[in-house]
Amino acid sequence: MEYKEFSGKTVEDAVTEALVAFGTTSDQIEYDVVEKGSNGFLGFGNKEAVILARKKFSSEDAINEFIVNVTSAMGLNVRTEIKKEDDATFNVELFGDDMGILIGKRGQTLDSLQYLTNLAINKNSEEYLKVKIDTEDYRKRRKDTLENLAKNIAFKVKRTKRAVSLEPMNPFERRVIHSALQQDRYVTTHSEGEEPYRHVVVTLKRDK
Repeated sequence: MEYKEFSGKTVEDAVTEALVAFGTTSDQIEYDVVEKGSNGFLGFGNKEAVILARKKFSSEDAINEFIVNVTSAMGLNVRTEIKKEDDATFNVELFGDDMGILIGKRGQTLDSLQYLTNLAINKNSEEYLKVKIDTEDYRKRRKDTLENLAKNIAFKVKRTKRAVSLEPMNPFERRVIHSALQQDRYVTTHSEGEEPYRHVVVTLKRDK
């Protein structure tokens, strides 16, 4: 956010003007004093105090600005709702029309936006921040689909006693498959290949 000029009889008055304009509290702005102001002599030569102030640029502001800029370049009008999961993790929900375009095939566009946002937000951050982006409950719907797929593949492996290789998936999707079959007594899972073609293989446990 750019600095804006505010004035008042005293520096404190100028700061108050800035707080009213920004609609925030004193701990959420930063300012430089341009002119301290003076009362002059016998009422003559009075000078108002002048400051340059701006609202502090929070992590939420940076996340919102980056996402809005990227999606605008895609021709999309997107609104963000950002919630802190903890001090270093932000959950971002996106709203707007044509969210299917933003999700992309198997969530690839959404994953790319999430990846780029994480790079951008951590570029000037002193601590590592994690940004998780979702829209239209896609992540949960995809997780449910993958868990059902994992169960069906496990059944096939048990029936045929032959390993099955799944299509290439991103790390999140591979973790869902591994987790879904982690407690299965008869099959086991592992990943093979290099990104972006790394995939999960489901095999029968040898001792079963």
